[in-house]
Amino acid sequence: MVRGSRGTEGQLEAADRLDTRQFLIATKRLATSLSYGTDRSRFLGSGIEYVQSRPYQYGDPVRAIDWRVTARTGRVHVKDFESPKRTPVWFLLDTSASMTLSSIPRSKYALALQLAGGIAEACLDRVSPVGIVTVGEHAFRIEPSLSKDTMLQWLLHLRRFRYDEATRLGQRVAEMTPRLQERSLVIAISDLHDPLGVAALRLLAQEHDCVALVLRDPAEYGLRGAGILAAREAESGQSFVTTGRRQRIDDEEILRSLRRAGVDQLMIRTDRPFLHQLRQFFQFRGVIGRGAR
Repeated sequence: MVRGSRGTEGQLEAADRLDTRQFLIATKRLATSLSYGTDRSRFLGSGIEYVQSRPYQYGDPVRAIDWRVTARTGRVHVKDFESPKRTPVWFLLDTSASMTLSSIPRSKYALALQLAGGIAEACLDRVSPVGIVTVGEHAFRIEPSLSKDTMLQWLLHLRRFRYDEATRLGQRVAEMTPRLQERSLVIAISDLHDPLGVAALRLLAQEHDCVALVLRDPAEYGLRGAGILAAREAESGQSFVTTGRRQRIDDEEILRSLRRAGVDQLMIRTDRPFLHQLRQFFQFRGVIGRGAR
């Protein structure tokens, strides 16, 4: 369970108190589940997409000869292949206070980190470089790389967190957009509590492929039998009065706004199974199933 007070640092632990080894095993299982049913060709480096057959030229490798066309035409032909372009994959990981505080043993941040690790490893298995930018108050950025060791380093580093960070999703997206030199896949894992976050993702989606995994704690849908209560916002410290049955965030409006901008979105609750839902979502998009291209 995630415990702590504002202004202190915490060590991430899931409901079963995962140690580092168990955490990595859980992440690997998620990656394997997302990649299940896809082929991992050993010919990725030399190109696997057939383009055409053409007459043999001096220096062409013998193994590239198209024997069927050669037999049919009487002239030696070789096959041309095209290496698939691997799109960089960026993760925007929300490390703000609203992600780390939870009404159940598994916090939104614990789930977000597991999602980032599992999806990142699945992308690396498909030879797509992955990088990360945290969108809390304290910036952390790693450029896209094909190194699994680098991915594991930032994943383990982010298991340590603070309970007092404000969200900076809109600011981080605005800062990174002009720095993206090529079309990228950007996966935001956040509760989207930043009022500027949705607008920033909509602008980013005009030039890049964007996905939003929106996390929700059951308490955000109301506290049964709570009546009228005084509360304090985790990130800003602002006090407010609400009722246990009132939902302070309009999820439908958030999803509609993202959908209109071409941002694929998936709402995930921390108190419900998510694997089947997540796998179906990415296989439909073709990100995990065919590799990000």
